[in-house]
Amino acid sequence: MAAVATLLPVTACGGVVSGDRAGTFTTMGYSMGDTLATARVDVARKVLGTTRLQVNQGAFDEQQFLSAVAAGDPPDVVVMDRSLIGGYAARGAIVPLTTCLKDRRVDVGQYRASAMDEATLDGTVYGLPDSYDNRLLLIDGKVLAEAGDRVSDVDTSDWQGLSRLAKDLVRSKDGKLTRIGFDPKIPEFFPLWVRANGGLLLSRDGRTAHLDDPRTVEALSFAVSLIDAQGGWGRFKALRDTFDQFGAGNQIVRDQIGAYPMEDWYVSVLGDVSPKVDLHTRPFTDRRGRPIDYTSGYSWVIPKGSPHPQKACRFITAMTSPDTWVTAARAKARDIRKDGSPYTGDFTGNKVADRRIHDEVWKPTGNAAFDEAARQLYAAQDHAFSVPANAAGTEFRKAWQSAVNNVLSGEQSPEEALDEAQQRAQSALDRGNTERE
Repeated sequence: MAAVATLLPVTACGGVVSGDRAGTFTTMGYSMGDTLATARVDVARKVLGTTRLQVNQGAFDEQQFLSAVAAGDPPDVVVMDRSLIGGYAARGAIVPLTTCLKDRRVDVGQYRASAMDEATLDGTVYGLPDSYDNRLLLIDGKVLAEAGDRVSDVDTSDWQGLSRLAKDLVRSKDGKLTRIGFDPKIPEFFPLWVRANGGLLLSRDGRTAHLDDPRTVEALSFAVSLIDAQGGWGRFKALRDTFDQFGAGNQIVRDQIGAYPMEDWYVSVLGDVSPKVDLHTRPFTDRRGRPIDYTSGYSWVIPKGSPHPQKACRFITAMTSPDTWVTAARAKARDIRKDGSPYTGDFTGNKVADRRIHDEVWKPTGNAAFDEAARQLYAAQDHAFSVPANAAGTEFRKAWQSAVNNVLSGEQSPEEALDEAQQRAQSALDRGNTERE
């Protein structure tokens, strides 16, 4: 963030300056690796008129972005992880979308609330939701059946029962782990376990960290205990690293895992590479038995100094509109169905688009496992939550992730790690909010 420390904070509500400069319209952070992505660009490029579109493919590069903004030579639009938006907004590296949304008469109510929470700082919108990742439980029915357990035994509301199930399903040979019984998917999914325990990593206004809250500490202690009971982090990670996640010999096909929470996109992967796998799905529930869906994803933002701000506004609203999503989903579904694979739907940051994709594009395939997975995912969206936008951005995320990693590696206890993380996170939040104000 030092590269943009001297940028003027954005205090005006509009944010998008007037006037276009001639040249090429460029993007950062967007990859066209599948039909869905390519078809969306084909639709959205029409709003640029005669201006040439250059899609700079590849993952978002923080240092490259910050350097470009500091040099006054940023891309026109950027796709970034929503957890970063608050930090960049606080430092003036991206601009408010207030004027853009007003001029384009965009109904922000069409977007998923949890996605908008991640892209809205102090009541001002800085990003329009692109991808939207839901989480649900994936279960290998064969593993459970062989152990004499039922799919309904995978119950995240019963932590004692979940611990017993993990020990029942885990397998080792010659000192090496050969099957994970239940993977809590930490550090990545730590916010899910905190919410399940009735806590939040961050206050809803994004200003106060809750990393040392007893509920947060208890959630980390439990998640780590699941791993320790199955051989410890070293063995656990060693097996994880061997998974052929995107291949026909993936961890469910090879019965290397009993159950775990996972993002929705992986259901589509399994449908493509192993459509006959004995897959079962269930919602992740909190300790009171209520479904919860930890969501994350990417959003479009307009950098400070965007060469074509008006076209940038038109482009990001077109990329995230229901019509664009539905057109792209139709193209993707056609491609998937050509070889008989199940199309399990698409899940976006736009709830109007999702409803139309469900009604107009998705349809039951006859593959019971994947049809049920699609239904579970569409239902999960009604129980979504996210980590709110905050002025610390990357620093806040690094604080809690480092704490989890330190506990997994045995360097610190949950209490010690989260106490230190709390101090770092709160200092970063206070510093970011002070700079903004």
